[in-house]
Amino acid sequence: MLGEGSGNARTRAMAASQCSLSRHSQCFPPPCGRRARPCSPHLCKNIISLRHASLSCFPLTCSCSLKTLNFSARTLSGSQPRRLGSAVPVLVSEESATESASSSTESFKLTYLEGNSWLWEVGGVKVLVDPILVGTLDFGIPWLYDAAKKFLKNFQLTDLPEVDCLLITQSLDDHCHLKTLKPLSAKSPDLRVVATPNARPKLDPLFSKVTYLEPGQNTEIDGRNGSRVRIRATAGPVLGPPWQRPENGYIVSSSEGRLTLYYEPHCVYNEEFLKDERADIVITPVIKQLLPSFTLVSGQEDAVKLAKLLRARFVVPMKNGDLDSKGLLAMIIKAEGTVESFKELLSKELPNAKVLEPTPGVPLEITFNGDVSTGLVGGGTSTRLVGIGKTSGSGP
Repeated sequence: MLGEGSGNARTRAMAASQCSLSRHSQCFPPPCGRRARPCSPHLCKNIISLRHASLSCFPLTCSCSLKTLNFSARTLSGSQPRRLGSAVPVLVSEESATESASSSTESFKLTYLEGNSWLWEVGGVKVLVDPILVGTLDFGIPWLYDAAKKFLKNFQLTDLPEVDCLLITQSLDDHCHLKTLKPLSAKSPDLRVVATPNARPKLDPLFSKVTYLEPGQNTEIDGRNGSRVRIRATAGPVLGPPWQRPENGYIVSSSEGRLTLYYEPHCVYNEEFLKDERADIVITPVIKQLLPSFTLVSGQEDAVKLAKLLRARFVVPMKNGDLDSKGLLAMIIKAEGTVESFKELLSKELPNAKVLEPTPGVPLEITFNGDVSTGLVGGGTSTRLVGIGKTSGSGP
């Protein structure tokens, strides 16, 4: 965390030199000059967090490249940024950062869209995950359960960039949302889809290029920029009788395989299946959602075990129960645990792992820079750039 005092004044001056912001200005304009309404109300307050090292944000609706401004330790007198392992933060110009990123950096850019929904960019390959972008989530029985997003209320299907892949983890409506998938298929009928076989009855009528993966099977996705990512299915929860096929989790690997991500939205996993796997990034619920005598979504100590099993360097906690919900079911679902209690548990079992809390609508970027970690951990409403490498002490 950066210090207060004269450092703040210098930061303000530097930020002002980059962009003139009024009280209600949402973010740094993208290089294309386009200004648009931000997707998240988080972007409307405290736009520049002067206590953090990384400053950048602009709406998802813009298609140009992410702009990031990094401030080194020497920029702010008497302040020290948080370090990852033995890495040393580096101050570089935007031009050299872009040039370096294109030549040697692999990255995951993760944008949380609330609920179970995500937009990932893996080395230029854009992956849309379990999207709910049209209407509410009601499973067809709104009197029992009806939920809407808290923050991205105005974010629509038309606000999405062109995506290379649709990734579906489960067959139920909170992951395979027909209100969203029907217009998505009309907009992008040739979109590549990777999904659990349990979702076949819903997806086959909508999409022509669907790859159904059983746990242990792999496929590859090509991006428009020539990049390629590998997707491997893992075993998720069984939502039905014990003999039913499990739903899917996924391990997603960058083009060179140097950076991997694991995702399963119920924190339900097969330990035997994952014992030989590794993931630098684990996206998982950490707050339990409980019905009387039944666990809907696991978390807390189960999420810690998962991170330890996969030897994670970063855990990105998702709050898929944090919705504006109503109905009979919503009245009896109870939450157990907090992000803070999860952090405390994780620090005892996996002290080198970092917890990165996503802000809905704001990209969080994790980069791999070969042999050295160079990123800084920012916060607030800005994109957070986190660098990792294989230096000693930089991870478990």
